[in-house]
Amino acid sequence: MPDALSARRLSRRGLLAAGGAATLAALLAGCGKDDTAKPVAGTGSGPWSFTDDRAKKVEAATRPARVVAFTGVAAALIDFGLDKQLVGVFGETKRADGTADPQAGDLNIEAVEILGNVWGEFSLEKYAALRPELLVTHMYDPDALWYVPDESKDKILPLAPSVAITTARVPMTKPIERYAALAESLGADLSAKKVTDGKARFDAASEAVRQAVKANPGIKVMACSGSPDLFYVSNPKVSTDLMYFAELGVDIVVPTKLEAGDYFEALSWESTGKFPADLILLDNRSTALQPKDLTAKPTWQQLPAVKANQVTAWDAVPRFSYAGSAPLLENLATAIRAAKKVS
Repeated sequence: MPDALSARRLSRRGLLAAGGAATLAALLAGCGKDDTAKPVAGTGSGPWSFTDDRAKKVEAATRPARVVAFTGVAAALIDFGLDKQLVGVFGETKRADGTADPQAGDLNIEAVEILGNVWGEFSLEKYAALRPELLVTHMYDPDALWYVPDESKDKILPLAPSVAITTARVPMTKPIERYAALAESLGADLSAKKVTDGKARFDAASEAVRQAVKANPGIKVMACSGSPDLFYVSNPKVSTDLMYFAELGVDIVVPTKLEAGDYFEALSWESTGKFPADLILLDNRSTALQPKDLTAKPTWQQLPAVKANQVTAWDAVPRFSYAGSAPLLENLATAIRAAKKVS
């Protein structure tokens, strides 16, 4: 979710320097002659449609066979049984050492075209060359397509139909269900063992959280993210995973002075103790400060939960599939069971 660092980056200029209309026209003309971009066989035929969370009905004469998606979306669709339909991704995909970013899940990062690996990067040229038939991404705010740069979206979006799925202000189960429905419409078999096993694990993990809360009542949980200058406390009334955790009975800190979008409260490092907490969920993305980075922050070190070593990693942008989200719940249940009241 765009809880802190990502939300602040929404106003940053993208890194993509898009060409003019003439360049784009030439690019598309060239792509029409590119025999290397073949439709994927075996994905079915006949009319296809899907109504996304903008209430926009997306239609095509045949089922889309060349899908480009935000990396976390691609990973979720793979969890639901898609594979060769995914030809391109954008968003953090490869780490500096060349290995897959955790967000990529089971995505084969060598088998897809990476259009951009950081916020603001989205290669229009590579995208057009893929001859995309569908673009899919999250939607945290109305009509805001996650990781599609505002500076170039008017050139990106005309190249293929797009689907946006709401990933804020609803519990985590909702986007999971919506991505499952999209995957099924694109040819995935939701009755496959891989999918049903993922659902069973998710359900068991959800119940484990409920039981952990009952077994260890009164544990106050704070979800947060750190930057060099500010400490962000996330809002469970907006963040989809935190909203679901709260539905399972987890007592989550609710910030009181929210920034635009209501995703978080931004605190100075001197004010990190504003909200008492027994267990801290710390944003584990590479864009956020990690525990080793926070040792230089005295006020962080003074937090009761930190002193008690009750800090656990938090995937602030979940993978919206049952298989992708089950480990988050399992980790949360384990952390709650082990936590002691310290605040």
